[in-house]
Amino acid sequence: MRRSAIFIDRDGTLVHPRHYPSRPEELQLYDGVGEALKAFQDVGFRLVVVTNQAGIARGYFTEDDLERMHQYLAEELARLGVNLDAIYYCPHHPDGIVPELAIKCDCRKPHPGMLLQAAKDLKLNVQSSWFVGDILDDIEAGNRAGCRTVLVDLGTERLPERRIRCPDFVARNTLHALRIISGYEHLGPEAELTYRPPTWQAVANATEPMPL
Repeated sequence: MRRSAIFIDRDGTLVHPRHYPSRPEELQLYDGVGEALKAFQDVGFRLVVVTNQAGIARGYFTEDDLERMHQYLAEELARLGVNLDAIYYCPHHPDGIVPELAIKCDCRKPHPGMLLQAAKDLKLNVQSSWFVGDILDDIEAGNRAGCRTVLVDLGTERLPERRIRCPDFVARNTLHALRIISGYEHLGPEAELTYRPPTWQAVANATEPMPL
């Protein structure tokens, strides 16, 4: 039987945003996120991190460095009782300086390649899964894969102009995003579903109704 998953972006969603973190200690979990993820794990959801890591193609750090960071991240979550099922990353970027990685690929978000590969590897039902991320490229990847999507508002994203980049829900922060999913899945109380970034409201009021 295919299981549902919580796909979650790393930087800015699972951990505090930093500019190309390259050391394990730079991955700092948001408070409370581990406990919220454990609640999903306890009822059978798979937990999968999906992250673009163009810093490898750009020469800022190596895949060995990334492996050490992800080992640290997994250990930090394990302290909270959370066992990640997998971490998928894309090391590519067309503007990279590492020749074999300086390519256009199908795995770098907004392409859905990593999610589809995870679904194949872990026997997941993407239609009953969720993707939580803090940028619209995350949302587009999730939508293209067939997931429900939640955008975590860090104040960086403009009102989406295409339906494929529109999230199902927008959250004030990652904990709010996970509460939205919990309520939708009847695992907890209903959460606020009407939140929109203030800048989106201003644009929508000045032009046309929001596409959400």
